[in-house]
Amino acid sequence: LVMEGSAVLPLQGAGVVGPRPRVVIPVQAFWTATERRRRLASAVAPARCSKMYVPGFGEGSPERKAAINLQHFFNYIAVRVVLAQLQSYNREAYVELKEFVSRTSLNDAEIFCKKLMRENPRLKGLAMRILEVRSAYVKSDFEWDNLRKLSFKMVDDANTKLMRDYVLEVSHIEDENYNIK
Repeated sequence: LVMEGSAVLPLQGAGVVGPRPRVVIPVQAFWTATERRRRLASAVAPARCSKMYVPGFGEGSPERKAAINLQHFFNYIAVRVVLAQLQSYNREAYVELKEFVSRTSLNDAEIFCKKLMRENPRLKGLAMRILEVRSAYVKSDFEWDNLRKLSFKMVDDANTKLMRDYVLEVSHIEDENYNIK
């Protein structure tokens, strides 16, 4: 088997009769020390891309942080959906889940669902229902394209408003300083 980036050299030695066996020696063995350092440095250097570097997210990214927050939000939505369903057909389970929600934070979806599963057998079933609802909502009901459009519009609108307010504020202050009316 000869791999790309390798050279095939015959074995050296006396007493070899017939075709000589071949040994694969990596081409890297023939590189000079300078060439090895240059290639190693280029292999370790970060890939250059046109994306903005955002510090402060450790091993994650802003998108990962947003996904985690969306997961918590989807859990909140699923709890609301399940509560609305229970309210119309199982008043006892509704009251029990509502009481659990009132004393347990919904800020962390995983902790909430863990506690709900371990509370009692009926709430364990409701926890499973919440997991099903949040999964179904994310996969089929959430409007991802609408989220993207709204996000762009909201950021642009907020930036425009802040810049407009600043310009009005600054120009109004200058008018007072120069007594221009």
